Amino acid sequence: MVRLGLIKRKNLWLPTWRGWLIGFLMAAAALITGMPMIHAFLAVNQPISSEVMVVEGWLPDFALEKAVQIFKSQNYHLMVVTGGPIVASQILVKYQNYAELAAAILEQLGLDKSMMVVIPAPAVIKDRTYASAVAMKNWLTASQPSFKTINLVTLGAHARRSRLLFEQALGPGITVGIIALEDPGYDHRQWWKSSPGVRMTLGELIAYGYARLFFNP
Repeated sequence: MVRLGLIKRKNLWLPTWRGWLIGFLMAAAALITGMPMIHAFLAVNQPISSEVMVVEGWLPDFALEKAVQIFKSQNYHLMVVTGGPIVASQILVKYQNYAELAAAILEQLGLDKSMMVVIPAPAVIKDRTYASAVAMKNWLTASQPSFKTINLVTLGAHARRSRLLFEQALGPGITVGIIALEDPGYDHRQWWKSSPGVRMTLGELIAYGYARLFFNP
């Protein structure tokens, strides 16, 4: 093989144990330093000037209450409530989807029913956020083609992925602002110190990577 010129010898440089140790310590330091920034990256909060607020219906009660407060304190004229079918507790819950359930809660929290539009999403195995955004796109096209801006309200680390999927579904003609409400179930500044923080942050990091790199609308 050597005589035929198909292979040749090369020197290979490898780290010593000291080199491996320094490399490991540097990687660990970078990870520890960057961990707080992971949640801040995912929980992006960039609202824009808009008269339309869009609320994801799966949000817990405290988040819906905060959405009502923001809606009433700012220049909003319409709240759009999205959400897919409710799978658990269907025997006891009279609402068939999260959009209708959230709308009922919002009304109990003091939001005028005439200022709400409820847009249920179809049942899907995956990409539920995208399905909700497509349902809203269909409603906008049929009923309100003049709307060009919205502010999407969601929870914490879910924000960046939600905005991305709504942008993909609504298209370039509609600008999507995002309002990320803080989840009191864990300290977002030290999310790695609690099970809810780890599940939410790492789960959303993986899901955002999938949505950004592999998801095909």
